[in-house]
Amino acid sequence: MTERKPTIDDVARLSGVARATVSRVLNDGPNVSERMRVRVLEAVEALGYQVNLQARYLAGGGSRSVLLILSSDTESEPNSYYQAALEIGALRVCMQSGLELVTHTFVQSRAGVDARIVELVEDSRCSGVILTPPFSDRLDCIDALRRTGAVVVRISPGVTHDGDVPGVGMDDEAAGFALTRYLIDSGHRCFGFIQGLAEHLSAEQRYRGALRALRSAGLDETALVAVRGNFTFKAGVDLLPGLVNAEPAPTAIICANDDTAVGALFAAHRAGMDVPNDLSIASFDDTPVSALVWPPLTTVHQPIQEMSARAVQIIAAARFGGANGVAPPAASERLPFTIVERASVSAPKER
Repeated sequence: MTERKPTIDDVARLSGVARATVSRVLNDGPNVSERMRVRVLEAVEALGYQVNLQARYLAGGGSRSVLLILSSDTESEPNSYYQAALEIGALRVCMQSGLELVTHTFVQSRAGVDARIVELVEDSRCSGVILTPPFSDRLDCIDALRRTGAVVVRISPGVTHDGDVPGVGMDDEAAGFALTRYLIDSGHRCFGFIQGLAEHLSAEQRYRGALRALRSAGLDETALVAVRGNFTFKAGVDLLPGLVNAEPAPTAIICANDDTAVGALFAAHRAGMDVPNDLSIASFDDTPVSALVWPPLTTVHQPIQEMSARAVQIIAAARFGGANGVAPPAASERLPFTIVERASVSAPKER
């Protein structure tokens, strides 16, 4: 048999005070003498009592807000559409569910940022929090957020959490494999890959999928030259010239996202290269800009709006009850992706 956990009533009996007094001490409330406060805290320590934050949240009537936590880097411009798409998808379901969406952006590399996110969630008493990469993979931060009583949902998690923390995303490794295999089937044998930020683990899986596709075609890793970018237009502009001058020269460039690919396309045009006759370029996300540039980009469609919409549905079901009052399972969910074929890819010309 498991040992019964001490309750607030046990603390009240041991300290010889009323239950309401214990509650005021634990909540740092007014009208409690220092002597009484010490007595209660000594009883808490003696019993090993732990405050049930989720029960406190429910009793206190937490707000109906959902926090969407986005990352940024002060040294670069934000992704042109990814964050906006997450907001749109989440907002639509919030409006249908009577919830309020509140967006917060944090510099991912700043010291103490995880603690600041936890503090924000505690102060807001929100119904739930949606974490985007790289925060969706910071397991210590996730554990601390769960202890606040808020429902936590991860967007595009790259690592598995030991607890029942749901996540929503596409299979990035499979997407990387599918896009690279598509280029191989088009005749390409030499590739360049502009990666994103290393701490964005889901995007790193796209690169691993590309390597698996090479192996499946009997090619080794020397058939692909990789460089590190940061998901920005500038990264594509700056990094493409070095890639096309590699030996052997790649006939196809894979970019971690559309913004980087648009920058690579710009650099190719500036260098007098014809896309796709001299160089094919492909990417991920299928953001609106991918269809507006010339030539329009072949890209993997990531269901960004659907991901954040599903995250809000999970929060609403867990907090207020879903169909028949039953919340959905907590396991991570994979939404389907597709390759959108456009004019930036063709068979390589003979050199």
